[in-house]
Amino acid sequence: MKRQAVNRAVLQRLLRYALDDKRNLFIAIALLFVASLADVSGPWLLQRFIDNYIAVDQFPVADVATLVAAYIALMILAGVFKYAQSLRFNQIAIGVVQKVRKQLFAQVMNQPLSAFDYMPSGKLISRLTNDTESIKDFYVFVIATFLKNVTLIVVMLTVMFIMSWRLTLVVLALLPVVVGVMVVYQHKSASAYRRMRDLLADINSSMSESIQGMSLIQLMRQEKAFSAYFAGLTDQHLKAQIGVTKLNSVLLRPLIDLLSGIALLTLVALFGVGGTELIGVGVLYAFLSYLGRVTEPLIEMTQQLSLLQQALVASERIFALIDSRQQAYGEDERPLTSGHLACRDLSFSYDGKQKVLDNIDIELPHQGFLALVGHTGSGKSTLASLMMGFYPSSEGGVELDGRPLESLSRSVLRQGIAMVQQDPHVLSDTVRENVSLGREMTDDQIWHALETVGLAGQIKQYEFGLDTVLGGGEVNLSAGQKQLLALARVLVEQPKVLILDEATANIDSGTEQKIQHMLSVLRQNMSIVVIAHRLSTIMDADEIVVLHHGEVIERGTHFSLLSERKQYWQMYQLQQASDHLHHLEEASTETAEN
Repeated sequence: MKRQAVNRAVLQRLLRYALDDKRNLFIAIALLFVASLADVSGPWLLQRFIDNYIAVDQFPVADVATLVAAYIALMILAGVFKYAQSLRFNQIAIGVVQKVRKQLFAQVMNQPLSAFDYMPSGKLISRLTNDTESIKDFYVFVIATFLKNVTLIVVMLTVMFIMSWRLTLVVLALLPVVVGVMVVYQHKSASAYRRMRDLLADINSSMSESIQGMSLIQLMRQEKAFSAYFAGLTDQHLKAQIGVTKLNSVLLRPLIDLLSGIALLTLVALFGVGGTELIGVGVLYAFLSYLGRVTEPLIEMTQQLSLLQQALVASERIFALIDSRQQAYGEDERPLTSGHLACRDLSFSYDGKQKVLDNIDIELPHQGFLALVGHTGSGKSTLASLMMGFYPSSEGGVELDGRPLESLSRSVLRQGIAMVQQDPHVLSDTVRENVSLGREMTDDQIWHALETVGLAGQIKQYEFGLDTVLGGGEVNLSAGQKQLLALARVLVEQPKVLILDEATANIDSGTEQKIQHMLSVLRQNMSIVVIAHRLSTIMDADEIVVLHHGEVIERGTHFSLLSERKQYWQMYQLQQASDHLHHLEEASTETAEN
């Protein structure tokens, strides 16, 4: 009962989308009614011809010609109006799908980052494509079919009742049974279609992740394992489809054909008992014709229940995402006056159980340089994400320019603090679009940002300059160049705080020196936070904070931490030894080549 209530709520919400276009909906229903009336009039005209002319063996040319012309005209009229109403319903359906997709995509864009921690991209794509297509099918086939057939049945029953109320009762006795079959089918098929939709989303997710991680799969020789997993999902989906097909083969056409056959035999039996005195030959012909036309819409409506069920399941998933919590921002629109950043007794947990950060106190003055170091899993990137406002803190909070981070509006926060991540995303688009990302800016601003990060020389070598398309096999940037490009993106707007999350991890020593010089220049206008494994990048930091299992265990300048000879000193010694070995290997290679 609970599941049915949910379905009714989803169905009502789906229908409200169509009511937004009341004019088209009204016209479509009016066209549908006229088409049904014209379609039903055909057997009635034939009944009149049989009883009034054939039965009495009289064939007035003028009357017969009029009936023939009227019959042809009605059939043409029915066809024209069916076509017109079909176009209207398709327009409504396409409009609804476009609206839902826009709402859904806008909601995805405003989801908090925590929502993507447990939501594979393939499942999101499935909701944006397959699930919204189910809504289109709902309007094109389900709603149009139900309105058409209900209108057709009502008009036919009215005409039949006028002809013979006794025979109409026989047909009416069939309807409650068919409605019962439809209810049973909907109840039985709900879970099956929901499982089919879930498996289809898993299939899309598996394909997306496999394609994105193709280099890793081939490197680890896991092609067979991933193919086997994908094959397992498709086999489960096939079994679910077969289960639905079996259900359809029992509860749809075979059962309703049996019921219509019983009604047909009843009509013939009544004619055999009463003869033409009770039922005219023309009336019997009309009723037999109408019986076929009544049962066929009933079968068609029952068959559409499968699409209805798919649309309801898809809509449940879509509306759950549309109604989900958006990224929260404050209402403080005052521009930031400084890059003063502070973490006050900050603690954080992803699952509410295991703390990732515990009681962090950090103060970064305006134009300051803060470095975060520590072994993998120490909480550096999580702390940077909290500074960006990607996650709400569990305890304590982050302040920017003396104001709580959660009080700042979206525009103030995103313009005031920016991050260059370890693995930046590059669009399959021009250099210009990759830097601007849709923001209004001149080519001079873009070139200035590229000059600042030392990437302008590389771009000028390309034939099309800023119009060079990146990715797609045309021009591929190295890992280090991608990070420089990402750095240029954020420097265009000159944020008050710049966070570099391992942004120097994949660049050579020469580029690293340029980055260090650039950071010293940028400090004149902004505060800088650098997360780095390469300690040579942060030797000039005003303060270095060493994290271990989410706690601050050391803090100070580069030289003061070395003098303490604790974890930072150990990390520095290991890197020095590693760099020394690397230089020895290079020297050995050069000697061997000479």
